[in-house]
Amino acid sequence: MDLSDIESVDEEYHRSLAWMAENDIDDAGLELVFTVEEEVFGQNTQNELKPGGADIAVTDENKAEYIDLLVRWRLDRGVSEQRKVLLKGFREIIEPELLSVFDAQELELAIAGTVEVDVDDWERNTHYRSGYHKDHPVIKLFWKAIRKMNNESRLRLLQFVTGTSSIPFEGFAALRGSSGPRKFTIECWGAVTSLPRSHTCFNRLDLPQYPSYEQLCAKLTLAIEETSSFGLE
Repeated sequence: MDLSDIESVDEEYHRSLAWMAENDIDDAGLELVFTVEEEVFGQNTQNELKPGGADIAVTDENKAEYIDLLVRWRLDRGVSEQRKVLLKGFREIIEPELLSVFDAQELELAIAGTVEVDVDDWERNTHYRSGYHKDHPVIKLFWKAIRKMNNESRLRLLQFVTGTSSIPFEGFAALRGSSGPRKFTIECWGAVTSLPRSHTCFNRLDLPQYPSYEQLCAKLTLAIEETSSFGLE
């Protein structure tokens, strides 16, 4: 689990933690400790994220641990026992050593299988934001790159942007986000030195205005292959 996993659950919560991760908090006056409050039957209770957490202040030096523990608490709450049982049954069928060679994306492809991506349907059902449009030079370079990719690379890109390599039976017009139907979206964002970033709950790719086809391909490939988490807002 990492910070990226919380975005589709609570975008505002993710944004707050992302800000904390990216900024020096020592002078921010947050006055946080390693605890989290939870409402149970109308009563607020305080849970320690680690032993003695109520007496440990969150600083810029230890904030990474705080964020990690907070994310794990938020995602594990109420389902940890069920998850343990599920994993126990899964491991009784498949040896964990056999899975260790896969990352999460590769494992999904191995379990779900692959389908041939219809690039024409994908392009027809893509929205553009912040100055991009279907005839924008960068968008033309993007689709040129997609068409030159092999099918596995296209599926990895879909995983990067939408969180899954699965394509609805009805095609890209039926893509869904965390809150309902949401088409694949490309937004103009960032400096040309930045990697593309994704927001899986919105099926959105933030794509800088790279000046050349070669740079766009290189940055896109690096984002897909090396980035295991969402870009932080």
